[in-house]
Formats: sequence, C-alpha cells, structure tokens
Amino acid sequence: MKTEAEITRVRSTKIWIALVVLAVIALVAAFFLDQSAAAWITAHSSLELKRVMRIVSRVGDWPAHVIAGLIGIAIAFAVGSKAWMRIFLAMIIALALAGITTRAIKIATGRARPSVKTEARWNGPQFSSKYHAFPSGHTASSTAFFVALFLARKKQGAPLLLIPILIALSRMIAGAHYLSDVTFAAILGVICAVFVAHWLSIRNPKSQIRN
Repeated sequence: MKTEAEITRVRSTKIWIALVVLAVIALVAAFFLDQSAAAWITAHSSLELKRVMRIVSRVGDWPAHVIAGLIGIAIAFAVGSKAWMRIFLAMIIALALAGITTRAIKIATGRARPSVKTEARWNGPQFSSKYHAFPSGHTASSTAFFVALFLARKKQGAPLLLIPILIALSRMIAGAHYLSDVTFAAILGVICAVFVAHWLSIRNPKSQIRN
C-alpha cells in the first residue's frame, strides 16, 4: 500500500505533466494564431488605445517591478518580517532570471517585430532591438515577479496576476510582439518563478505573514 507521501508525490507529478502538456498546446496554438491575432488587433485598435498601452508597457517594464520589490523588502525589514523579505527577494531574483534568459533568447533567435517589414521573420543572432520580438521581456519578467508572489502567498498574489496579463496585451497592441512571443514569455516566467521559489523555499502557504 502506498503511503500518503507517495500518493502526494504521484499526484504532484501528474499535475506537472498536465501543466507541461497544456503549456506546449498553448504555445503551438499561439504560433498558429500569430498572424490572425496581429491582424485582429490592428483592425480593432485605436490610436488612443495604442497610446495608453505604450504607457502601460513603459510603466510595466522591469525597473518599476524592481523598485516595487525593493520597497517591499524595506517595509518588511522595518516591520521585522523575515518571511516577506525572503518573498520580495525571490520576486526580484525570479524577475532577473527571466530577464536574462529572455535577453539571450532574443539575441539568438532574431525574430522581427510585427512592425518590421521583412519577409524573414527569424533571422538568427541579432543585436538590433527591431529583431528582438521573441520572447517578450516585459511579459516574462512581470510574470516571474508576480507568480513568485503567488506561489508564496496565493491570497495576496492571485489578483496581481492580472498585471502581467495586462502587460502582455499592451505589448501586442503596441505592435512590439506576436501572440507566441508573450505566450512563451509567460511560460518562461512561470518556470523561473517556480525555480526560484523552490530554491529559496518560499512555497509555504501556511506560514504566517508576521514571521
């Protein structure tokens, strides 16, 4: 007879396999829908909406997230909460890991942005930002940042997951990325958050905020 720990481990493995399969399906579907999604956005976006979304993109870039994380660490330090200091540190590290990883992939793949008129969408190693569409650094960093919080404190983190979703939409509406760019970035951000959460052992929903 299997022990409770073994049953939990098997259940966890099945959940992770299901999540991986869903991620792969979502990414394949996103690539398939890239052109359709871009055409729909172009047809339904106004100049005012694009202007607003460009502002969202600027505000939602990694510096604002890092500043928020540092402020969180300072407040947690002031109130003597080591648990929250660890959580905010994990959020910043996850963001940094996602940012570095996406940067490397951007340069290596050289995917042209939707706004760039070229027949070759994938151009190999490129240093020009015009060919840094895949994946979305904004989306990956924001996703890693807030998923790390969600893994540690689901109640506080769940509503804030809307922020990376909004940022992903803003990047597509602004014409900087395709659907597959933000989809892959979101998946990558989740992976970075899970890795850092496991590394720093912050996945403990029963721990108290005051610790």
